[in-house]
Amino acid sequence: MWGAHSSEPADSYYQVKPEPNDVPATRFKIKPGKTLSARKWLAAFSPNGQLDIGKTLDRIHRGGVHPSIRGEVWEFLLGCYDPMSTFDERKQIRQQRREQYVRWKKECSRMFPVIGSGNYITSPVTIKDGQLIRDPFVFLGTNPDTNAKSTEVVIGNDPLDMKVTQWMLTLHQIGLDVKRTDRDLVFYEKQENLSKLWDILSVYAWIDIDVGYCQGMSDLCSPMIILLEDEADAFWCFERLMRRLRGNFRCTETSVGVVTQLSNLATVTQVIDPKLHQHFETLGGGHYLFAIRMLMVLFRREFSFCDSLYLWEMMWALEYDPDLFFLYEELELNMEKSEDSEVSKGKPKSTRQCGKYEREKMKIRSSGEPLPISVFLVASVLKDNSSVLLQKARGLDDVVQILNDMSGNLDAKKACIGAMKLHKKYLKKAKKTS
Repeated sequence: MWGAHSSEPADSYYQVKPEPNDVPATRFKIKPGKTLSARKWLAAFSPNGQLDIGKTLDRIHRGGVHPSIRGEVWEFLLGCYDPMSTFDERKQIRQQRREQYVRWKKECSRMFPVIGSGNYITSPVTIKDGQLIRDPFVFLGTNPDTNAKSTEVVIGNDPLDMKVTQWMLTLHQIGLDVKRTDRDLVFYEKQENLSKLWDILSVYAWIDIDVGYCQGMSDLCSPMIILLEDEADAFWCFERLMRRLRGNFRCTETSVGVVTQLSNLATVTQVIDPKLHQHFETLGGGHYLFAIRMLMVLFRREFSFCDSLYLWEMMWALEYDPDLFFLYEELELNMEKSEDSEVSKGKPKSTRQCGKYEREKMKIRSSGEPLPISVFLVASVLKDNSSVLLQKARGLDDVVQILNDMSGNLDAKKACIGAMKLHKKYLKKAKKTS
C-alpha cells in the first residue's frame, strides 16, 4: 500500500483554499517505514480482530498515522474501543452507538426542527411570553423554503423546560462558531459538512448538561467529521475526546475549569524555569491566561490543520491507557459481557500496552491527579522561547504577540519529545524540593 501513498503529500487529504496566504505550512511528512500505514495497521490485528496496541503505539511514536486510516486509529486512541475486542464485538458496539445517536438527534430535532434539516442558525432565538420565537431568515442552508418560515415552540417553566430553553439559547452561538471553524479548508465549502458539524455540537450540548457548549469545541470536533464519514461515529469520537477535556470547559459562578490547568502550568514553569515564571509574575501574567488557547483547543491555532492532527495522535499515543475503554464504558460493559468472556479490567496493566507518558505516570506514587501531557507541551514551548520572552516581552501584549508569532514554526514531534523530557526534569526537581 505504500507504493500508492508514499509520494503523496499529507496536505492532499485536507485541501486548503488557494486564497489565504497566512495558513501555516505543513511539516508532517508521510514516511515509509515510520508512519503507520494501512498495511501495517491491518497487520496489527489478529484473525478475530484483536489489536496489537503496543506495536501500533510504537509506530505512531515514530511517524504518526497515515491520513487514509487516521479516523479508525483515533477511535482506539480515544478509547472508543478496547484493543482486545473482536471484529464482531466492535461491530455490535458501533451499531448500538449509532442507534443511540440517532435517538438523541431525533429528540433534539423534535425540540428544534432545524437540527437534521441540513441548515443551521446564526441569529439568536428569542423567548417571549413563554414561547420561543424564531424570526424569518435566520437560517443558513440550501433549503429556501426553510428560510421563509417562522416557527414558535411553547416553553413551560418546569426544570426540564428550563434545560430546553438554555440549550436553545446556545444554538446560534454554535452556528457562529461553525462558520468560523477551519474556514480555510475546502471541506467546509460544502453546506452539508457545516450543518453536520452544527448538528453534532448541538446534540452534544443537549446530552452534556454540566458543560453544554463552549467556544473552542468546534475546533476539537471539526477533525472528527473530516476523518469519519459516518456522523454518529464522528460524534462518539468527539464525545470521547471531551471526556478528557470537558473539565477545561466546565464553568461555575466563580471560575472556568481550564484555570486548574493554567495553575498547573504555572507550577511546572516555576520549577523548570523559575526566571521565566518570575518574569511573567512581574508582567502581571502569573495566572498564565495567555496560554489558555493552547490548552483549550490543543494547539489547533499554532499548527497547520494537518500538523495539529499529527500532534494530537502523538499526544494520545504517549498518554494511551489500555483501560481507557473500560473507564468510559464500565457500566455498559458489565451488563453486556458474559462471565466467561475475557475482560482485562482489574488485571495488571501491561506496560507494553501503555504509551510512554502513561508508563512514566505508572512509576509515580502520588495521591494527586496526574497532569496531562498538554501542560508539559505548553511548558516546553514556553521554555524553548524563554530567551525571547525574557528579552522582548515588556507587557502581556508582547507575550501574546510572541506566542502568536510561533504559529507555523513549531514541530509536533519535537514538541512531544520536549514535553517528555520536561516531565522527567520536573519530577526530579519537584522531588528534591518536596
